[in-house]
Amino acid sequence: MSESIFTTNDSFVREQEVLVTRIRVLLADDHEDFLRKLRGELDPEFEIVGTAENGEAAVDAVCRLDPDVLVIDMAMPVMDGLQATERLRGANCRTKIVFLTIHEQSEYISAAFAAGASGYVTKRYVGSDLVPAILEVFRGHTFISPSLHR
Repeated sequence: MSESIFTTNDSFVREQEVLVTRIRVLLADDHEDFLRKLRGELDPEFEIVGTAENGEAAVDAVCRLDPDVLVIDMAMPVMDGLQATERLRGANCRTKIVFLTIHEQSEYISAAFAAGASGYVTKRYVGSDLVPAILEVFRGHTFISPSLHR
């Protein structure tokens, strides 16, 4: 009988550990002020493991820091977000990728998912859509800003 109680208790402890583990997020955008603001908004809910100012730096940081989720802008210097995503997918990286961009046209959305993204959020709706996007892609689902479903 005590074995049954221990197993239940052990299971409960494992569930609690999962619940307190915060999702590890890396942010990549070429606008330092935007990155700082974004980090401040997301930090209470997620563990922000770092930031990157271009796609190449994002790829390096993902390889070094192994975040759960990369939030990346599409248009950046040195290497854009699409190229960075393709490189990470080619390396069989486990990190889920969410694009956060100003581009709302369907061809950009298609390109992002073709490159290997799991989520797509427009900067216009960052306040309402980014947190749900991170949570959904972390759980293995895809996410597109609801405003883009036309």
